[in-house]
Formats: sequence, structure tokens, C-alpha cells
Amino acid sequence: MRLRLLGSVFVVAGLVAAGCGGSSSGGSNQGGKASNLTGSVSMMSAGESNETDAYQQIFDQLINSKVKYKATVESVSDFEQQFQIRAKSGTLQVAAAPQPGALPKLADAGQIVSLEDLGFNIDDLNSLVGKSFMDLGLYKGKHWGLPTNINLKSMIWYPKKAFDAKGYKVPKTWDELMALSAQIKADGSTPWCVGFESGGATGWPATDWVEDIMLRTAGPDTYDKWWKHEIPFNDPSVKHAAELFGKVMFTPGWVLGGAAHTTDLAFADAPKPMFANPPKCWLHRQANFIAAQFPATAKPGVDYDWFEFPPIDKQGVLYGGELTVVGKNANKPVARDFLTRFIAQDVQCKMGGVTASSRISPNVNVASSCYVNPILSQASTVLTAGLKDGTGRFDASDLMPAAVGTGSEWTGFVKYLKQGPNSLDAVLNEINQSWPK
Repeated sequence: MRLRLLGSVFVVAGLVAAGCGGSSSGGSNQGGKASNLTGSVSMMSAGESNETDAYQQIFDQLINSKVKYKATVESVSDFEQQFQIRAKSGTLQVAAAPQPGALPKLADAGQIVSLEDLGFNIDDLNSLVGKSFMDLGLYKGKHWGLPTNINLKSMIWYPKKAFDAKGYKVPKTWDELMALSAQIKADGSTPWCVGFESGGATGWPATDWVEDIMLRTAGPDTYDKWWKHEIPFNDPSVKHAAELFGKVMFTPGWVLGGAAHTTDLAFADAPKPMFANPPKCWLHRQANFIAAQFPATAKPGVDYDWFEFPPIDKQGVLYGGELTVVGKNANKPVARDFLTRFIAQDVQCKMGGVTASSRISPNVNVASSCYVNPILSQASTVLTAGLKDGTGRFDASDLMPAAVGTGSEWTGFVKYLKQGPNSLDAVLNEINQSWPK
């Protein structure tokens, strides 16, 4: 893929197409002029409450101050289930959805509205946020969601000050990562902080682990065949990735509290023991947005840092993001105006400047100076490199049909963690059998 850099923030032609700017029909640099539209618009979000509180403050400052309607954001812990329920019942207004794979079914049922039917200029949006990212929401010739953020998932966090004091070195390979884990255990501590509980979405961080490993063992081409179900879910390549995941989870003393406990520990709370003195655990794999859950007094690059999930047999970069979707019964002129302002440079830049959001913007006009946390700029550089060399891939479970990606796969890996290594074959077989015919 071709790319260009805007400071240290990625702008990828293909993920983020070449060209800046945008008209009123595609998203502008600023949130636009005052609007006389009245009513309200409520956006569902899978973000934690501190994230959505930050969003609301930004919406109040840069959107609600300019319009006569009221824009609000709601943190929904069981987002995936509520998203489906509200879409089906016709009560969905706007939702920032992390799963593009859930959209075709809703589109076929007439439960969501396409960007074309809302009056957006798709060429302008392709220039603003990238054709490849836009095409994640493309189905039957129409686009069913607007990209509003992107995140790097292939990140392993560590307590830098304590880590350096112990003389530990950042691993460059999977074998070195395993050796570091063994060394931390030998030193009398626990290497990994892990939590997979997320309400109705419990288990999703486990699927990210397997996806990161799958990219680095089977490679991007097989990874694509996997999420498209061109190979079965119980294929040997998938089993191998899950077994390596299990090596970390099931090795005695490697996971704080043990593997079976991880499905009851909230993913947002999982890294907190890393900040104890001394740390109770030393390594935490999670996307860039987890930094919003770190102690407010912890300084990036001083108290904590990160390194890229290391290569195994191959290289890979895993990323995710959200497509903001409009329900069939929403106030469509208000929803369109809101989306235009939400993706605009001023709102997106402000969101990058708040620690509580810790999100990277897909808007090409959002410069590196917008980001309050230098780690976000570092993360974007890694993501750019992965996209440039063809090893970057979107979260597989989010691309799979909802029955699998937000259903049987999540529950299956919860079963794997609770029941142990011997359950893996049955788990993979069940997930494969759940794939829609």
C-alpha cells in the first residue's frame, strides 16, 4: 500500500487514501457552521465510562455549542447485544460499532441506513479517512458505517521504571518473550496481567491474543482465509495459534490469578497491578486505548512503556477500529450533521488531546500535535509500517459474522480458559460448527 506521513501520525493511501480536506458532504476540517436542526441524537459506545465522559465534554464544547439539537454519548457495557437489540427494535439512533462483520445482516433487514442514503459524498469520505477503511462497511454497493477511530492492538505494556531497574530487556522475538516470562517467574514475581471480562462481550481480548499470534505464525494470507471461512475454524493453523496462546495462559505462575480467573477480571482493571510497588505483574497485551485506564499520575515513557508484539515465524500488525452506524428510525438530518461534525478535524483533534480517550483518528487532517500522549504517535508509526509492508490486518473476529465473531468465538475461548488445554479441540470444533450456512 502507498502511504504518506503527517508528522508521526499515519496517513495511508489504501487505509487512509491520499488527499486531504473534504466538503460539507464528506466531512470538513472544522465542525461546520451553526445548525438550525432540532431534536437529539444519542450515540452508543463500547467505550468505558471515563472515555464516554470525555467524549461528552468534547461534544458539548464543539458540537452542542453550535447546534440546536442535543448530541449525547452512552457507554454500553453489553454493547454487541444491545446494538443488535436496538437495531431490530428500531430504537437505535447512532452507534460506534467495532464489528464491521455485524453490519451486512442489519443492512439486509433494513435496520440501518447507508451513508449514501444519508447524502454523504463517498469520494470525499474516501479522501478523508481512506478507501480501504471505508470499504470495511461496504456491502451490496453501499457503505453502512463511517470510520471514526482506529487503534493498534499489537502492543505489550510494561512498568518501565521497575522493568529497567530489574535489568529486564525488551524482547525482540517470541522466544525472547517466553524467556522473559520465565525469568520474571524465576525472580519470584508473575509475568502477565490478564483480564478478559467485558460484560456481554467477555472473551474478546482473548480473541485478540489468538489473532496476533495467528498473523505471526500462519501469515496474513492464511489469516484472511480464516476470517472469510475459506479454511475451517478448527484448521491446524488456528489450533497452533491457540496452543501458543495457551502456553502463556496455562503455564503455572505466568498469569496473575491463573487462566480460569481471567474471564472474571474486567479487562480495564487487568493492568492496574502492574503499577503496584513493586509490580504484581509485568506484561500486559492490549490496544492503545488501554492507556486511558492507567493511573492518572503515571507518566508515559517514565512509569510505563510498550513494545510491539514480537514476530514468531512471520511479522504481523493487528488493528481495530469503529464504524459509526445510523439506525433506520433515527432523525436522519440530525444524524448526518452529527457524523459530519464527529469526524471533522476539530473534534477528532480534541479527542486525541484527552488522555481518557486514547484513540487514534482516521481523519488525515489530524496532526501529531493533537495527541496528548506520545505513545499514540509511536503506535501510529508501527501501524503505518505494518500497512506499508502488507502485514497489517483488521481484527478478524470483528470481520466474521456476528454469530461467530461476537458470539461463539468469545464464549468458546472463555470455555478454553476455564477448562484448560484439553478442551481446545472441542472448542474449535464448536466454533466452526456455529458458522452461518
